[in-house]
Amino acid sequence: MNNGPVIGYEEDVGRRTTFRLSYPESIFSDPIHYDPNTTIVLIVFKPRDLKWLWEILGGQKISVKGFWKKPALNMIYKSSQIRILDPSITRKAAYEWLHFPTRFPKKEKPKHPTTGLIAITLAFHICHEVHLAGFKYDFTDRNSSLHYYGNETMSQMMQNEYHNITAEQKFLKKLIDKNFVINLT
Repeated sequence: MNNGPVIGYEEDVGRRTTFRLSYPESIFSDPIHYDPNTTIVLIVFKPRDLKWLWEILGGQKISVKGFWKKPALNMIYKSSQIRILDPSITRKAAYEWLHFPTRFPKKEKPKHPTTGLIAITLAFHICHEVHLAGFKYDFTDRNSSLHYYGNETMSQMMQNEYHNITAEQKFLKKLIDKNFVINLT
């Protein structure tokens, strides 16, 4: 998912990525990560994400305004490898599963599910069986690593205003307790 590397982590994450869910701020742009057998599933959170895709695929100048972090400025994947996630998948995760409000007070940032929970929602639509590996948050150790790569910690994720990881963790526990998923963690 996102910019999670495979190269150098094959023992942990496997050697094949069928679908890589990403959004403009999280997609790979370094050719070392190119995999001709991967399908990129673009998660659209805002209209600007579609404009970015149009600009990048059309070879146009890319405007970085309207992004929370600088998006990729070049596309390493072929246009035939890119799909746009049906927004109903994200809506289902946010409103039906996590019960996020559809409107937020002006001073509050709107919440949306993490890419991981969106991926689980997609998996329920296209897979017969869903296995989870490494998908949990360690609330007891704020300095613990958030991912198998990089330096982001739980402390940083807990301060993220766009996600409600407590709600996600409770929902994941329900999925596991009801045997809707197989937890490999």
